[in-house]
Amino acid sequence: MEIKVAINALSALAQETRLELYRLLVRMGPNGLPAGEIAVQLDANPSTLSRHLAQLEQAGLVRSWRVQRQVFYAIDWQGTEALLAFLTEDCCKADPDVWCDKKSGNFL
Repeated sequence: MEIKVAINALSALAQETRLELYRLLVRMGPNGLPAGEIAVQLDANPSTLSRHLAQLEQAGLVRSWRVQRQVFYAIDWQGTEALLAFLTEDCCKADPDVWCDKKSGNFL
């Protein structure tokens, strides 16, 4: 993942409603939720929610599809995995055998 793509994804998550929305969709799994149900669960204005969903979708973190007249949203797992891989690619000094002491935060 290019750094500008990662920055765009992180920027999309750097807002309270969008982060709550993203976490809700993570809990819902691959079936996602229709936009109306998301608005109800987050107690959000549908037009404002639409803008938040569009930003997350543009960032590659959410995907949408239509079933008749409803638009469903779910996590885009490929985009999410790409962002996580980018954020952790230098983890453990690039050595999977290195473990971190959780109490001190130091590498063992």
